[in-house]
Amino acid sequence: MRRFRRAILQTGLIVELKSRTAYEKPTTERKRKKKAAESRLRKRLRMQMLPKKMY
Repeated sequence: MRRFRRAILQTGLIVELKSRTAYEKPTTERKRKKKAAESRLRKRLRMQMLPKKMY
């Protein structure tokens, strides 16, 4: 079951089905995609930072 779920998530099928269930205005789609891109960038920058010294 885990392998199936992981395979489905990697293909993006669930996300596509959710997006097709209801109409989304172009402006809200742009905002959603821009917000996701910003969060990906922040996450990438956070991963590249060196850890704080704990001593």
